[in-house]
Parts: sequence; structure tokens; C-alpha cells
Amino acid sequence: MNENDYLEIEGQIGYTFQNKGLLEQAFVRRSYSQEHNVENNEVLEFYGDKVLEFIVGKLFSEWYGSVREKSDKRISPSGAMPMYTWRSPTGQNGEYCSDYNEGKLTELRKLLVSRQTLAQRIYDMDLEPYLLLGKSDENNGARDKDSVREDLFEAILGAVAIDSGWDLKKMQDVVEVMLCPKDLLFDDNHVHDVVQWTIDEYGCVPSTCFNSYFSPLQCLVDPSINSRGLCVCHLTLGNYHKEFVSTGNKCAEARDNVYRFAYQYLKENGLLHSIKDEIDEPDEQLAINQLEILARRDYFELPEYKYTETHDKNGNPIWQVTCMIDDVDKVFNATDSSKKKAKKKAALKMLNYVLEYFDEED
Repeated sequence: MNENDYLEIEGQIGYTFQNKGLLEQAFVRRSYSQEHNVENNEVLEFYGDKVLEFIVGKLFSEWYGSVREKSDKRISPSGAMPMYTWRSPTGQNGEYCSDYNEGKLTELRKLLVSRQTLAQRIYDMDLEPYLLLGKSDENNGARDKDSVREDLFEAILGAVAIDSGWDLKKMQDVVEVMLCPKDLLFDDNHVHDVVQWTIDEYGCVPSTCFNSYFSPLQCLVDPSINSRGLCVCHLTLGNYHKEFVSTGNKCAEARDNVYRFAYQYLKENGLLHSIKDEIDEPDEQLAINQLEILARRDYFELPEYKYTETHDKNGNPIWQVTCMIDDVDKVFNATDSSKKKAKKKAALKMLNYVLEYFDEED
């Protein structure tokens, strides 16, 4: 790696390494280390996994619950159960109350730390090209495997933990920058949309860099800013002529703000792609593949097909195929003596519907 590589990676994750060797080690696979006699990223990956679990739990505790202080227990008018008067947690009689139970929190955690999620975020930040692979990994196409991208995500977090001396605020900031958890949990996918737009238009992902700004007015309002400054995030979308800039109290906030600003700009200027831009023309012969393309681009879940075989009075087969998509509220049926043709017909009906349906939603 060279200095430009370091700057590009640090710009994407929102953290500047004091020890660049740790940053490079996070990208070293075992196959490379065996060939070049250097340390690999496996131990960093172990630490990063623990960092991720802890920070996600901390975020959940902040988003979905709070500690509330209760008064002495008293009996309800019916005498059936105790009643409490809740106050802010100023004393030592508090209890933690959560909007979600353990099962729901576990479900949300699995969504955030799944292999697919971590791999997708590495892809969105375009970090896998920096991986240092041995010949065996290169021959096996390891760079494009979700498991390898997942390992890289965790190894970067491990490297940040070691480099920062396990600084909680810095680790949390990097997790929020890299993972974009609010996009996944709060149905606000502006980061993904801006990334996909840049890939479609320029064949690359957006690039970010961070620096600090000390605002005299902000320093008066919040004296702690004198020492840390506001974080400024600069966002460029490939070769697009406009640079987007926004600030935040931390890098994750600044990055979130600048992506939202860029999304609003693209939307207001009619530059965002719609679902119809993905398909030139619905075609019965291509409908199954066309539906799958839209699903792979995250417009909706992968379609499912249900097959039912009956026979006419002469004993000839009649196939009914039902096309279903989890997040589409309609199903479509088609029949034909050929199972394959019935499937294509059902897929075409669904394709025509989602093209219109999602266009109306936009």
C-alpha cells in the first residue's frame, strides 16, 4: 500500500491511523502472510468481531430504551397489581426499560452483523481491491467472496481498536460510519441509493474524506468543541462536477448528513434512477431473469414460484404457476401446458406490476 491508499481507506472509514502498519495488516490474508512472512489479519478480525457486537449492543441500548427511576411501589385501586410512578433517573432506584424484548433485539442484531450485510458494506466502500492475497486466494476468487469481505470488515475494526487504545467513542464512530446501521434499521436507504447511482454513472463508489472545523459560535455553545472540533465530511460522486460537504459532532453524523444532502440533491434535480431505468422493455422470454435482476438490486425480495399440476379431460398436463414476492402485496398466476411457459407468463405479470407499483411509490 502507498500513502494514497491509506488516505482513501481512512476517508471511507472515518478514522486516521497513527500506526499505518495496523491499517495494512487488516488487509493481509493468511495466504499472503505465508508467502511474504508477515502478520495476517486473523487476530484483528477476532477483536473486531467483539468490537462490533459490543457497539451494536450499545447503540440498541441508546436507541430502544432508557433507565427510568420509579417511586415506591403502591397498590392499584383494584388491588390486583403494584403501580409505579416513573421519573427521570436522578437517583439510585432506576430500571432499564426497552421498547423491544430480547427476541426482537436478537433479530435486529442478526440483521446488522450478518455476513451479507458486512460484505455489502465493504463492497459499497470499495475496500476489497486493497486486500493483500496470496496466489491460492487469487486463484479461488477470494476477493469477491462474502466471507472474505466479512473478515475484512471485522479486521478493520480490530485494527482501529488497537490503534486507538480501545477508545470507545472512536470505535463507535467507525462502526457507525462503516455499518450505516440507521439505514438498515430505520428504512432510510439514502446511502445505498447514492452509492448505486455513482456506480451506475461512473463505475466507482463515492469517495469521502474528513477534517475538523472549529466554529467560534459552536465553541461558545459547547465548550468541549474547542478540543475536538466539528467533523467535516467531503463527498465526491465519481467524476460528477459537484462536491458535497456537511458537518457533524462526529464522523458518523457528518457522513450521514452529507449522504442525505447528496441524495436530496439528486432527487430534487431528477437525477436518481427509477426502477424503470433498470429494464429496457419487459419481455416474456426474459421476464424471470428481469425480475431477478431487480431483486438483486434491492428493489424487493427474490421472487418465489409455486407450481400446481392438473390434467385436462384427455389427460394432458396443465401447469399453474404462481409468482410471489414477500414485499409485494399481489400474487400472479398463469397457466400453460408447458411448466416453463407458465412460469414465464406469471413472471411477466409480476414484472409489469412492480414496474408500475414501484414507480408510483417513488
